[in-house]
Amino acid sequence: MTMDYSTYTQLDVAVDDRIATVTINRPDQLNVADAVMHTELSTIFTDLQRDRQVDVVVLTGAGRAFSAGGDVAWMQDAVDDPESFDQTRDEAKRIIFSLLDLEKPIIAKVNGHAVGLGATLALFCDVIFASEKAKIGDPHVSIGFVAGDGGAIIWPQLIGYARAKEYLFTGDLISASDAADIGLINHAVPAEGLDARVDEFAERLRHGATKAIRFTKIATNIALKQAAHAAMDVSIAYETITNSSADHAEAVAAFREKRTPTFQGR
Repeated sequence: MTMDYSTYTQLDVAVDDRIATVTINRPDQLNVADAVMHTELSTIFTDLQRDRQVDVVVLTGAGRAFSAGGDVAWMQDAVDDPESFDQTRDEAKRIIFSLLDLEKPIIAKVNGHAVGLGATLALFCDVIFASEKAKIGDPHVSIGFVAGDGGAIIWPQLIGYARAKEYLFTGDLISASDAADIGLINHAVPAEGLDARVDEFAERLRHGATKAIRFTKIATNIALKQAAHAAMDVSIAYETITNSSADHAEAVAAFREKRTPTFQGR
C-alpha cells in the first residue's frame, strides 16, 4: 500500500528511493508540538509501517531545532480544561507504541535542540545522529510535569538508572558530544556534515538485506516494548495528575510571563 501523506499539515513527508524523510515542520516555533502536531505524530509511524514503498525512515526538524518540546499555549489549554488532556494521554501512548511497532529502521537526524517530547521522539529512534550544536534534554520537571510521555522509560534503557534519574530530576540539557560519550545517542557530528552522514547511513540500510534488518529490529525491540508496556500507562497517568497540579499551572504561567516559577510542592 502506498500512503497519501498530503493530509499532514505539520509533518512534511518525502519519499525518495524507498527512504522516507519526515520533517517536523513548525520552524518559526522551534517545532514545538501543539494539539495538531501531537495528533499527527500519533498516526505517522503507523502510516509509514503500512507504506510498501518505504524501507527506511529519517526523522528530523525544519530550521534551527529538531523539536523544542511542547507548545506553551497548548499546555495552558490543558491547564484550563483538564479533560482535554485525555486525548493527549491517549495520543502519547500511540506515539510511543507506533514508534516501537514500526518495523522499518528509523534514523533520528537531530539538526538542533531536542527537548522534552522532542528528546523522547529522537531517543526512541533506532540510530541517532546529532549536530554537535544540538542539545538534548527532558525538562518536564522544570514545568512541574512528570516525564510521562516516554522519557522515564527510554532514558534508563540508554544510559542506566543513576544517570537517567540525574537528568530527569534536573531537566538539564546535554550537549550532543556528551550525549554520544555516555551512550544516549550514537553519533555527534559537525553540523555541516550531518546531512551527508545520515544520507550515507540511510542508503546503507536501504541497500542492505531489508528483511534481515527489519526482523533484527523486531527481535531487538522485544525487551524495550516490554519495558514500555510495563511503564507507559503509569507514566502517563502520573503526568495526567501533574497536569492539574498547582506547580504545573504556576510553571506555565511563569513561562508565558517570562519570569521564574515559584513552586510550592503541590
